[in-house]
Amino acid sequence: MADLLPEQMPPQQAAPPVSSTDDDDMDVRVACSPSLDFVVLLEHKPIKDSTAPEVVIWHSIHGGKDWEAFPLQSASSTTGPKVASFSSSTEHVKHWFTGSIPCRLKQLGAISFTLKYRLNAGAEWRWVKDETGISDGSLHYASANNFTSRQQNLQDYFRNTSSDINITPEEPETTKTALWSLTCNIAPAKGPDSGYSHHRLGKIKDGERWFALVRLWSPWLAPRQGSGDSLQLDKDGVLLSFLRSDGLHVVCLGISGVQDVLTTFINDGDGNVEIKGRNDREGEGTSTVIVAVAEEFERAEAAVMYHARKVISQYGTSSELELDTKQIKTLTDDKVRPEWLEEWYDGLTYCTWNGLGQDLTAEKIYTALDELARHDINVTNLIIDDNWQSLASGQSQFQRGWSRFEANSSGFPDGMKSTTTAIRQRHPNINHIAVWHAILGYWGGIDPHGEIAKTYRTKVVEKEPGVAGGEFTVVDARDAKQMYDDFYAFLSASGIDSVKTDAQFFLDLLLHAPDRREMMIEYQDAWTLAHLRHFSSRAISCMSQFPQALFHSQLPQNKPRLLVRNSDDFFPEVEASHAWHIFCNAHNSVLTQHLNVLPDWDMFQTSHEWASFHAAARCVSGGPIYFTDKPGEHDIKLIRQMTAQTIRGKTAILRPHRVGRAIDVYNAYDAKAMLKVGTFVGRQETGTGILGCFNVCPQTLREFVLVDEFPGTEKGEYVVGSFCAGRFSGVVSRKSKHAMVELELDTRGWDILSAYAVRSFKPKGHEVKVAMLGLLGKMTGSAAVTGCDMYVETNGRLRIWTSLKALGVLGIWMSNLKSVSIDGFMVIIFGQPIPAHCVTKMEDIGDNDSDAGVLQIDVERAWRQMDLKAGWSNEVSLEVFVG
Repeated sequence: MADLLPEQMPPQQAAPPVSSTDDDDMDVRVACSPSLDFVVLLEHKPIKDSTAPEVVIWHSIHGGKDWEAFPLQSASSTTGPKVASFSSSTEHVKHWFTGSIPCRLKQLGAISFTLKYRLNAGAEWRWVKDETGISDGSLHYASANNFTSRQQNLQDYFRNTSSDINITPEEPETTKTALWSLTCNIAPAKGPDSGYSHHRLGKIKDGERWFALVRLWSPWLAPRQGSGDSLQLDKDGVLLSFLRSDGLHVVCLGISGVQDVLTTFINDGDGNVEIKGRNDREGEGTSTVIVAVAEEFERAEAAVMYHARKVISQYGTSSELELDTKQIKTLTDDKVRPEWLEEWYDGLTYCTWNGLGQDLTAEKIYTALDELARHDINVTNLIIDDNWQSLASGQSQFQRGWSRFEANSSGFPDGMKSTTTAIRQRHPNINHIAVWHAILGYWGGIDPHGEIAKTYRTKVVEKEPGVAGGEFTVVDARDAKQMYDDFYAFLSASGIDSVKTDAQFFLDLLLHAPDRREMMIEYQDAWTLAHLRHFSSRAISCMSQFPQALFHSQLPQNKPRLLVRNSDDFFPEVEASHAWHIFCNAHNSVLTQHLNVLPDWDMFQTSHEWASFHAAARCVSGGPIYFTDKPGEHDIKLIRQMTAQTIRGKTAILRPHRVGRAIDVYNAYDAKAMLKVGTFVGRQETGTGILGCFNVCPQTLREFVLVDEFPGTEKGEYVVGSFCAGRFSGVVSRKSKHAMVELELDTRGWDILSAYAVRSFKPKGHEVKVAMLGLLGKMTGSAAVTGCDMYVETNGRLRIWTSLKALGVLGIWMSNLKSVSIDGFMVIIFGQPIPAHCVTKMEDIGDNDSDAGVLQIDVERAWRQMDLKAGWSNEVSLEVFVG
């Protein structure tokens, strides 16, 4: 973990289309969700003269100067949209307004709009734009551009492209997509200096908004957003996307890590996109850029990432430590089992960094673990972070070099093996113990006078100027493989079975071209071979979001998925960093979801004032969960909401099956819109779409959340549940134009919404709709479900079978539960009926207009009371028979 300060927040950007507002001074709230139809909710405290409120959409043809009024029609509470509300406000008067966009406007492809309203005919009109600061919205109709029937050329999307860029059409792996590969030459390196070249891709045509992932600094990526057709980046970009006025998305990806070339994007003074290449070879190099166009951002991005895999596989690696598929397959077949890695991915992990500080000792670790056990927190994995190593003296960490493999004698007087032995004896629940180290040894490399320097060939290299700049000693690339093999063999013999390898960006920070081409790939490959051979791929890659690592080590799929840190650090003392941390991770995952990795959103503290905000984000991330509490300072309730106990007494996180990522990439950090992180559990149409909703703004936000924003909900019926409210909507259908729920979030507010697939049955001729909710009271409780089957038996009885990865209270939503008695229900675990008091029903679920309720089965209580024992399986299966 780096002891470095976070970068400044991104520059202020223009706000996106209107999505929510909260004006407490005026006691009026307006929420709007534009789609093919407008739905507007005008809400205010009761006043005497609000008899006939009005709402008008003020709109123009996109880019035009003439604006027109489009009045919306008032709808009563009975005829208006049936929208479930997860808002806390109940004392307000609600007025619904609806209206369809005229067909003539849809044919034009795009319109700009804003809202104005008044509470009665004699009142002044109020503009939402003026009262909230939210800028004009825009609607784009992709169907108007007739994309699939046109002959596609890159010149249709960029103007003023340099003639020295070679453009080749490619066959995309996604449908309804145009794809090109672009190549351009880079000057050769001369002596210590790399070769550089810039090539103008040009300015996007008809661009309205753009999104970029930039190199925040050498080790990390971060998002940037803007509007218009001019790209304005403050850092070098890795991925670009443009939304055009016709609704098409143009995605550009620079390929790095091939033949010692680094490719990024910059812009010139006129907003043109430029391809920036750096070449570390002595011969001429080639920059490669992939460009895709599609009607959806996800489709275009997938196309460039799929093609990038082809490019990487064609070139392979020029390293002497070549990682061929056969070599990796031998290692993984012998030592890596999928179920072993699931335990590594899904175990709750404690890290020593923020909790115990940099003055680390074995005794501090024992104390922290004892305190966790005293609070009944049984972690599965432990990370012993920075400052366990034996180091040379120095005024800062960047001047201290790694001297020997064994732990430092002052903090670990009996050695690392003695420490791990004591940990496992005192806490048998801990399956894996990892240690931290830097890719080149330590922040200051290696001690030139230490044991390591005497054992392996060394080299003095220079890093780029800056905080970590200057000369330092490293193990020569020719001995990197042997050093890593010896080091990890020592760790394994000392009871360590996993590692966190930090400061990997030092490879990209090397100043001179010869050092870069000798060390960049060799060190990545040496490390990969070592963690595969000794630790079965239980490794965390940190500070490694530099492009060469993204494409060389993290994109190929010829080895198990790697845990990779997804953003800059968690800084508990920096107030401004917390919302940004989640925003940054969610957008970085837009790219990293396509890598062969599980994004690691970093550790956090459960006793922190932002704790639940961070916890919810980790739960929807699809990656691991680490916490770094100070001894005795724990939020037990929060930890229970994130985790569950397995039938073998282990603590497991409930990790969704899909990597969580930002749903709308064009919404900027200051957009006054909820950050929505989408993920999914199970199979399409029968699984659960999940949206983590976060307010990263300094004001209350209120929005309509559309069901089609939930991943995996392309068709069918769903019940939407709110974790924070503990309430559920009625059945919403994707066929309905008003399939949405209302959500309000205060500053620092968050919620996790889950869209549970609804299935219909007719036992004995009576229709009943059922949705499997998973474990109740857990942020991502649906991820506890590992299998589910429902059907009507020949005797007319409904049978529901499910298997769970952990214990808790299982919830099953049923459309008729209020009116039926559960006395006729039978619940069986391993062939035995569970006690009747473990089965109850919850009728107050928020959907007061229906007969629905939630069947609650306390599986954990039943398991304990029935004194059941785990067999060959790690899961618990149960059957529910509905009479």
